[in-house]
Amino acid sequence: MRVDWVPLGERAIRFARPTGASARAIVRAVRAWPGVVDVVVAREDVGVYFAEVPAPRELVLGDDADDPPREHVLHATYDGADLDDVARATGLSTRDVIERHAAAMYTVDTIGFRPGFAYLAGLDPALVLPRRATPRPRVPAGSLAIADVFTAVYPGESPGGWHLIGRIAEPMFGPDGARLSLGDRVRFQR
Repeated sequence: MRVDWVPLGERAIRFARPTGASARAIVRAVRAWPGVVDVVVAREDVGVYFAEVPAPRELVLGDDADDPPREHVLHATYDGADLDDVARATGLSTRDVIERHAAAMYTVDTIGFRPGFAYLAGLDPALVLPRRATPRPRVPAGSLAIADVFTAVYPGESPGGWHLIGRIAEPMFGPDGARLSLGDRVRFQR
């Protein structure tokens, strides 16, 4: 498929993320282009960075069958500062919030905000809430949170506006890089 891209300076482009294509398939297809240095897949757009001035390219998307996603089980303690508020806002009991969150299989849709911050798609629709009206100046590393249609684990201490529902003990980012990659599947175990 031909992509309509917009230049981002001399050695980068941006184009709309193809509907229905997995982030992993997009990265694999774009990395096959000559001179690609980095690919960033966001929710609606794809950014591509080149070693030299890019030329228009076709995007040939394959499927993920030949490269199955990694699966992760992260051990969650559901005791977040906003857990009771999430229950009230959704009209569910605290127990129902926990059970619905822990029952889902999530997929890493994008990575951003900070290194290792994986936006996990697959949140139960009953748990979808907008970001907090007032962000916190400090969210502890390992905080398990929800906002909009995503759940995530804060890889390090930072400001944040997501609803904190629990915590994860496993490090999400370390000397070897991020624990989660695009397309990985994640389940939370109590």
